[in-house]
Amino acid sequence: MSVTSETQWKQELCEIGRRIWLREYVAANDGNFSLRISENEVLATPTGMSKGFLTPDMICKVDMEANPLEGAYRPSSEILIHLEIYRQRPDVKAVVHAHPPTATGFAAAGLSLQECVLPEVIVNLGGVPLCPYALPGSPELPESLKDYLHQYDAFLLANHGAVTIGPDLFAAYYKMETIEHFAKILLTARLLGGAQGLPTERVQELYGLRERFGLKHPAAPPVCVPRSPTCMGEDCPVCGVGEPSPAAAEGHTRELVERITREVLQSLRSR
Repeated sequence: MSVTSETQWKQELCEIGRRIWLREYVAANDGNFSLRISENEVLATPTGMSKGFLTPDMICKVDMEANPLEGAYRPSSEILIHLEIYRQRPDVKAVVHAHPPTATGFAAAGLSLQECVLPEVIVNLGGVPLCPYALPGSPELPESLKDYLHQYDAFLLANHGAVTIGPDLFAAYYKMETIEHFAKILLTARLLGGAQGLPTERVQELYGLRERFGLKHPAAPPVCVPRSPTCMGEDCPVCGVGEPSPAAAEGHTRELVERITREVLQSLRSR
């Protein structure tokens, strides 16, 4: 490996940090991202530093056990999630973790971005599941992704933020842009009365494209994504089908009543 190429990789990490900071996907010293450059070497951003003002000399190098190999700075304790992703997904060479506000708002509300609404999101990401909450920097954090890591390329972390992965640093970063863009569109659609999901057969076609491109994807697309965390599941008159949520049905019942009320009022006005 030449010194020149490693220097370029460090500059790429700094450039991604600048873009993430300018887009306000992080605040203060938030966020971390890394690049696997060999079987046992990973370049990573330093802890305690604003990602908008990184310089190549700040970039850390660690091995796959998080032992420091080079650099005067330490990586974030969340490097553990990066290393576990690299161990589980040999096809992944870059990991980006940030807190894009709209997407993180969904995560804080206990909502995934799994709704099959935009073809680009389905093809590029396979969907965006919500992973269970885990203490940042703890061994629990990598564990929280285990049920989703082999099917998706982007993840929401409950009450925390988002993680995207890719074959290179810019691919992983662009997926972070896609997550936040989709979150804004989905929020707008909900404010306008609800997003209109694609039919299941159309979603299957899009997953077929992922398979053709050699990308990971769920074994079967979600048939129903609840509009609220209180979905009553298979018998839910709003969603139609789906897995029952452990949450109480009160909020979803209220949503159903509001929907019926709107439909009745609209019917009365049309007479």
